[in-house]
Amino acid sequence: MKNVLHKIQSVYPLSADAMHLFISHLEQVNLPKGHQLFKEGRTGSQLYLIERGIARAFSVRDNKELTFWFGLEGDVAMSYYSYIANKPGYETVELLEDSVLYSISLDNLQELFTTNIEIANWGRKLAEFELVRTEQTFMTQQSLPAAVRYQLLLEQNPQLIRRVQLGYIASYLGVTQVTLSRIRAGQTGSRYSSFIALLASFSEPAGASLTML
Repeated sequence: MKNVLHKIQSVYPLSADAMHLFISHLEQVNLPKGHQLFKEGRTGSQLYLIERGIARAFSVRDNKELTFWFGLEGDVAMSYYSYIANKPGYETVELLEDSVLYSISLDNLQELFTTNIEIANWGRKLAEFELVRTEQTFMTQQSLPAAVRYQLLLEQNPQLIRRVQLGYIASYLGVTQVTLSRIRAGQTGSRYSSFIALLASFSEPAGASLTML
């Protein structure tokens, strides 16, 4: 569970005792490509850490799937609305490859937060990183043209292009697959380079790469 351990420690370093306690509550699960970890309109009850594989989150609007997140090795997948409000989530999270994950129930996670201050701090830092990431995503969607957002995606997560079908990438960027093909065939201007560098600097906590989008 190298990727999972690296993820945990990169968010908030835990002592050996706290780490042992945390991982003792994790259960390894091997799931096939196409499996849905969460379904839109249902209340999620688990948190998953991806050891191997890739996932995407999407919502269905007007009979179209709108992709808004990709998760790679080391990333966390959970229904945040279900966790916070204990209500049905708005997203479906689907595995795009055969995957190895480690899971913990949200009830057990809450108990760890209540009884162990280090793990509680880990959860707080995770929430902070996700808040920054959500703001970053909003900024890119609102401020940058699709070609520049594609360039940013390439710089932050080059393996996505190799492992994810282009239709999902196009959906994430908010363009058609035809438009994405034209973007890939062209070149992006450099006038946004400083803004891209600024956004990239917020994409990872100290000493670790976080690829959740």
